[in-house]
Amino acid sequence: MCYVANMTASAADITTAPTDEATVLEHLLATRWSCGAYQDRPVPEETIDRLLTIAQRSASWCNTQPWQVIVTSGEATERFREAMTNSARHNQPKFDFDAPAEYRGVYRERRRASGWQLYQAVGVERGDREASARQAFENFRFFGAPHVAIITTDAVHGAYGAVDTGLYVGTFLLAARSLGLGAIPQAALASHSPLIREHFDIPADRKILVGISFGFADTDHPANNYRTARAPLNEVVTRVRE
Repeated sequence: MCYVANMTASAADITTAPTDEATVLEHLLATRWSCGAYQDRPVPEETIDRLLTIAQRSASWCNTQPWQVIVTSGEATERFREAMTNSARHNQPKFDFDAPAEYRGVYRERRRASGWQLYQAVGVERGDREASARQAFENFRFFGAPHVAIITTDAVHGAYGAVDTGLYVGTFLLAARSLGLGAIPQAALASHSPLIREHFDIPADRKILVGISFGFADTDHPANNYRTARAPLNEVVTRVRE
């Protein structure tokens, strides 16, 4: 199968079709990005089915597969978009899981660098809080995506169930990329878990982990014309040989 990057030269220079499995995986990882703008057209149902079928192959502890997925299309997406924007305007954030208390050290630096890359791409000036708030609010409009996947996990499985469900999220994102789709995982959506629970009638024994907006990427939009870096191995790996 041929995978060809669909992005600007400044974003990545991987344009050749990989031929071996490791290179295919590396290519998908290198060319995946958090898509910040979408075309106004739906993804065919058969493509969504294939996406979900691929993602379902995710690993989990003892094959428990604790994730459940709600996928919106058409009018369902528009009703949910309206509900989310209304909640974001009038309600305080409330997660099912604890949000990070703060970001320190290198994690703070990486988060800031990522944020400034986005702001520079879309023309938000440093210190313009009104413009940055407008950009952040696009989360609740799903960045214009025609589809949203709400990912929940079984509450009784605790942290390890959330880890398993996180593996599903990662596989979903790579599957979307392999099918020529853009996608973005959004904790911002989970920050309004009470609204999501009510809107989709999600039972109390399910915890809302994240939402994923997805569709065909608008590759001409400036929000899609930058890429974030990854830390070198010596910052994240400790090798023990003796």
